[in-house]
Amino acid sequence: MLVQQARTEVAAPVEASKPLLPDTPKFKRVMLKLSGEALQGGMGFGVDPKVLETVAKEVAAAHTKGVQVAIVVGGGNYFRGANKWTGLDRATADYVGMLATCMNALSLQSALEGQGVPTRVQTAIEMREIAEPYIRRRAVRHLDRGMVVIFGAGTGNPFFTTDTAAALRAAEIDAQAFFKATKVDGVYDQDPERYPGAKLHKQLSFRDVTLQGLRVMDETAITLCKENNIPVIVFNLKTPGNIMRVLTGDVSIGTLVAAQEDLPSEPSDASSLTAGR
Repeated sequence: MLVQQARTEVAAPVEASKPLLPDTPKFKRVMLKLSGEALQGGMGFGVDPKVLETVAKEVAAAHTKGVQVAIVVGGGNYFRGANKWTGLDRATADYVGMLATCMNALSLQSALEGQGVPTRVQTAIEMREIAEPYIRRRAVRHLDRGMVVIFGAGTGNPFFTTDTAAALRAAEIDAQAFFKATKVDGVYDQDPERYPGAKLHKQLSFRDVTLQGLRVMDETAITLCKENNIPVIVFNLKTPGNIMRVLTGDVSIGTLVAAQEDLPSEPSDASSLTAGR
């Protein structure tokens, strides 16, 4: 019995020495940009409840680890201002698109609260009966108090994309990283849906994005991230667990875009990545 007990006591520390990386988020405060198209799943329109639940569970897992999560969601699953029809001016079309983002924001808020995550929606266009108006200090206070904050209605101005809105809000709240969740695995040299042989970039500098004309985000959004030294990670929303993986510093799952001097020597190594400003 004594020998058996001694063996048990010696073996125990081996189990405890397993890597703890998945439980150690690298980033404290992040911006998560969700495209409206990603939320529609295979439905082709609106919100797929299964996708919404998956996103909510991923964000809830990050929240449990102590990560402060802010979210901007697009509205392309309902309406895109860029796809306006003849007779509808661009500014009006963009305002309609902003309302679509609010529909997604409220749906995501409900899904997150269903996971036990306290959530606030702030909109750039006032609609006080259903959401708070956007106030930067209040948003930061919500994050500090452990709430997820969802920003709706873009910037509140036409001619600006929700990517630009996300980059702007990320800079305003001092986010350490910008996570862009999409339908594909990252940034390719060509459209992977049209060209099966398209090459996936594992990491790029902001300069590379500009010189190669890569469509990571629109130029205004990528410039905001560059000027505020906010690294961008583009990844596939459809893969379960991806949000938590990027939070723990595993940038190998998608494409990392950052300042040249901040890019790690190995794409899978985020230890040298500067976390925000």
